[in-house]
Amino acid sequence: MIRIALDAMGGDYAPGSVVEGAFLAYQKKTDDFKITLVGEKEKIEKELLRLNLRNSFFTIENATENVRMEESPTEALKEKKNSSIAVGTRLQKENKADAFISSGNTGAVMATSLLTLGRLEGVARPAIATCLPTEKGVVVFLDVGANAECKAINLYQFGVMGSIYASHVLKKESPKVGLLSIGEESTKGTEIVQEAHKLLEKGPVNFVGNVEGTDVLKGTCDVVVTDGFVGNIVLKFTESIDGFLTSLVHKRVKQSLLFRFGAFLLKISLRDLRKVLDYAEYGGAPLLGVNGVSIICHGKSSPKAIQNAIKVGVDMVKEKVNQVIQEKLANNNNLIRG
Repeated sequence: MIRIALDAMGGDYAPGSVVEGAFLAYQKKTDDFKITLVGEKEKIEKELLRLNLRNSFFTIENATENVRMEESPTEALKEKKNSSIAVGTRLQKENKADAFISSGNTGAVMATSLLTLGRLEGVARPAIATCLPTEKGVVVFLDVGANAECKAINLYQFGVMGSIYASHVLKKESPKVGLLSIGEESTKGTEIVQEAHKLLEKGPVNFVGNVEGTDVLKGTCDVVVTDGFVGNIVLKFTESIDGFLTSLVHKRVKQSLLFRFGAFLLKISLRDLRKVLDYAEYGGAPLLGVNGVSIICHGKSSPKAIQNAIKVGVDMVKEKVNQVIQEKLANNNNLIRG
């Protein structure tokens, strides 16, 4: 039985969206798991009543404090020891849960996970990995915000961890790993990128070399590695595409009757395109490298997004992703010292 601790108070639409998402996951589950809703007990019970759900579906772990989205992660870590994020992470530390999922304050989830769970042996820095849509499916893109500045060894380890995630969770056989740079040649990019290129060439991954920004959405590779500063910019840019296309279509429809007719004919295709670009389809983003399973969700997560994030958490536990990461990086000490 896989045990999932779910932050019921995290996100813009909590606890309603979170509780509903948990029930969707429960309805469609194919694996044996149970969910503990973490947060203010009264509010969670009220939401269960509103949705006409029985308490027997879930257990509730009371947490009397919440971390607001705009709060400083450092202050929240010090001052709110009984927040839903802190309590949910402690459940995993105390072996009362196998994974923790939250759509709350990203910085607080990350900081609390690092402090409470620690890093896997051999991992220099954990990284947030997310799935981005491409012409050929999805690409695992990391880091998207945990580390604004990186050393070559960090980028190397991101490549190894991303490859393991793509292989074990997304079921990609021998996933292709690319290093984001300003040119395909190994001599392009910063000194750190060039050094990371050399490490990845020697690593236990199917490294295909440097990839450029134009290659990401083409699906040139299955894993793209970069630092958290660049990664977060790419992530936010990708999230803006749906809104941009929708706005563009609406403006054109108003300007031209012919375009309106064309949009009507393309209605199904446009709907499918929005589905591809919808972050809810890909669930949450795992914080790879921590000594546990910590899944960070979008602040505006819908019930469907929560449902898919729960699946990501279950799959990571079932496939023993952390164990594989630790085994792969066990002989990394000489690289780290270098």
